[in-house]
Amino acid sequence: MASVGPSTASTQPALPSGPAVFKTIPYAFMLPEIVCGTWVWILVAATSVSLPLLQGWVMYVSLTSCLISLLLLLSYLLGFHRNSENWKVLDSLYHGATAILYMSAAVLQANATINSEFSFDSPLYYQLNSAASFFAFLTAFLYILHAFSIYYQ
Repeated sequence: MASVGPSTASTQPALPSGPAVFKTIPYAFMLPEIVCGTWVWILVAATSVSLPLLQGWVMYVSLTSCLISLLLLLSYLLGFHRNSENWKVLDSLYHGATAILYMSAAVLQANATINSEFSFDSPLYYQLNSAASFFAFLTAFLYILHAFSIYYQ
């Protein structure tokens, strides 16, 4: 009698649902992405926004990314994905595109920080812009980690 090998069923790991989302890489990055992105938006909004074109883009990217990431996280928590491979592709494309957008926003925020260093406004605005730059680069890094770690599952 011939031995039967492992089943030919898909060996892909199941997509997490519920609280398991917070224990599984790369999905565990989603909550820090949302928190850091929220800090970017709060810190930029707390400044005088002396360069509205630059910092407007930063606020748009951070707020939009936070909202979409929150919806994606809720969909994973509630199990809307139903373990479909299409969700992996959607997740990878979203986080890859958002990483690029966040990197552009972080560079623009760093430029706004440099410009605010020499303004006669309160030094508090420079400190807020510096913190916003830090969190923008940190958030971009988290989105990059999320996008690439999907391939190494």
